[in-house]
Amino acid sequence: MSKVTPVRRQYLELKSRYPDAILFFRLGDFYETFDDDAETVARELDIVLTSRNVGKDQRVPMAGVPYHAAETYIARLIEKGYKVAIAEQIGDPRATKGLMRREVVRVVTAGTVVEPDLLSEKQNNYLVALVRDERRHRAGLAYVDITTGEFACTEIEGQEVHRHVHEELERLRPAEVIMPGEAEHLARPQPANVDERGFRITTFDAWHWELETAQRTLCHHFGVQTLDGFGCRDKPLAMRAAGAILAYLQETQRAALSGLRALYTYSTAGFMALDAATRRNLELTESMGQGERRPTLLSILDLTHTPMGGRFLRRSLNQPLLSLEAIERRLDAVDALYRDMEGRMEVRALLKQIADLERLTNRAITGLITPRELGHVRDTLRLLPDLLRVVAEVATRQAALLGSPPRVAWLDPARYDECADLLALLDAALADELPARRDKPGFIRPTFSDELHQIIEKSRHAREWIAGLEQVERERTGIKSLKVGYNKVFGYYIEVTKANAHLVPEHYIRKQTLVNAERYITPELKEYEALVLHAEERQLELENRLYQQVLAQVAAASERLLRVARLIARLDTSAALAEVAARHRYVRPELHEGDEIHIVAGRHPVVEQALQDKPFIPNDTYLSAEEAIHIITGPNMSGKSTYLRQVALIVLLAQIGAFVPADEAKIGLVDRIFTRVGAHDERSPAAIRPSWWRWWRQPTSSITPPNAP
Repeated sequence: MSKVTPVRRQYLELKSRYPDAILFFRLGDFYETFDDDAETVARELDIVLTSRNVGKDQRVPMAGVPYHAAETYIARLIEKGYKVAIAEQIGDPRATKGLMRREVVRVVTAGTVVEPDLLSEKQNNYLVALVRDERRHRAGLAYVDITTGEFACTEIEGQEVHRHVHEELERLRPAEVIMPGEAEHLARPQPANVDERGFRITTFDAWHWELETAQRTLCHHFGVQTLDGFGCRDKPLAMRAAGAILAYLQETQRAALSGLRALYTYSTAGFMALDAATRRNLELTESMGQGERRPTLLSILDLTHTPMGGRFLRRSLNQPLLSLEAIERRLDAVDALYRDMEGRMEVRALLKQIADLERLTNRAITGLITPRELGHVRDTLRLLPDLLRVVAEVATRQAALLGSPPRVAWLDPARYDECADLLALLDAALADELPARRDKPGFIRPTFSDELHQIIEKSRHAREWIAGLEQVERERTGIKSLKVGYNKVFGYYIEVTKANAHLVPEHYIRKQTLVNAERYITPELKEYEALVLHAEERQLELENRLYQQVLAQVAAASERLLRVARLIARLDTSAALAEVAARHRYVRPELHEGDEIHIVAGRHPVVEQALQDKPFIPNDTYLSAEEAIHIITGPNMSGKSTYLRQVALIVLLAQIGAFVPADEAKIGLVDRIFTRVGAHDERSPAAIRPSWWRWWRQPTSSITPPNAP
């Protein structure tokens, strides 16, 4: 260590703390990687591998990326399964003498990404913590999306705990799963472990999962003495998972913790159960098609205009409800917007202009939001009064039509907070045109601060004074060839030829001698020069300080903003489902708690749209306690699986609170859907034969078919 440069020593010290991560080490305008990291980065990102002298007769591999384009490169490394530790320069380079201090400010993993360019707008990026008690047939699961502040936990028990855990993981489709165990202290970065379901698994030291440690972590984070108010008092495994996930974030994304304001405890028994095979066969969010991208149920339904609405629709589709009251509330909202075409069009037109208030608020809480993004928050708040006016009109017309207003929070303008005080702050503080970064002044309105206004005015006055100095001095001295100039070494100067040296006033101070001229300064010129040269630096410093003060006030109002964001998400989803119903002739289903399913002229919502110019032939379905089992026969490719999926999808749509593709639908609540279809429509007949096909072809019938349906 004594034989290497100070920068190299600093790098090695930081790298020793994060041996399993690729260390992006900030050097000026680049993030540099060294040694094995550099070779990995050069190979995985296809960039040039160079070298750097780090000591006497020592050169090491080096590969770097520009800091302004780092997000793209980090995204590619995360996608390949690597962790990335980001070491930033701490302090002002201009005010620091000697070596800049550097610290790792965060570790980016698949489940802790916060950069907008690395995320899918309409899909949550979940980090899941999972702990099991095999002896007692129990498991605890917690999940968090640090970009939205969503934080929840549950405890699952019973003989089929493994199946229920897998179902919950399939619903969430987490970007990363952490589990207790001895953390793998790797000597060098390696891609994450991926299990058979495609989940990235990270082991996290077992002591973080101990009950007392987890309780202490949770209580400290939320500033409480007990966790009784969070509903997890009698769920020790849920608490262990929730505490571990907070501990993991403390080690990787400490800033994200400030965005986690509440913990929601839920039960999987409150939602329809859908296993992995069912989700896959019904093609809810992902297609089974090979090659060409095929439509899914989500792609048919997702006419949302806001990212938060799109995320809520996806969550709803993956978690159908079992509460008749909750389903009816959602249906009431869709019905109100379905009947009111004018109101629906106005609502959707305004929603199209609304930004992702949910993620932007969390970026403000963590201090990561840029001026331009904060401007999007301001623009969204400006639209709120118009949106609430239209919502009020829809509710009024619905009340006049049905005799009572909709019983839905997101169609009740009184439930919204217009955040007028916050809008007034942002209008006063932010400039009209906002940059994507804060490295140059101009993003704070000059009138927001007297001090800022004075700096800008003094700078403007100084520039005007210097611009007019040449003419003033020519007239004062009588030297017609006198010039006022500037260079980076000497600053501003007055230049006089040697032929006119006898006319130079006594208060001129000689600064530089040239072959044919002399350059001078004056005390007054130096004073104005200081105002001009340091004004931008002072202005930027002050604007950044004011910006942080504004962010603190936005963060203080974050709960209000998030409530508005969640109401808008539900409004957007209801408006989208109403639009789908109007475009495709869907009807409102009648739900009840009985055993009957009666569908008249039902249609498959995805296949119907895929046919385009060809009509889909509708089918009826009747299931009751007396006729609960139907046997469907027919040759391959005759539509048996389409019919099975059609019934399942209509039931599922009804229980997320959507209208359904049918002429009439009466549906008893369903707590589970099974679909075990043996055929994929795009495959050849030889590839879709089930396990009993070979028995079916036998010349004798004495053989018992294995698992024959």
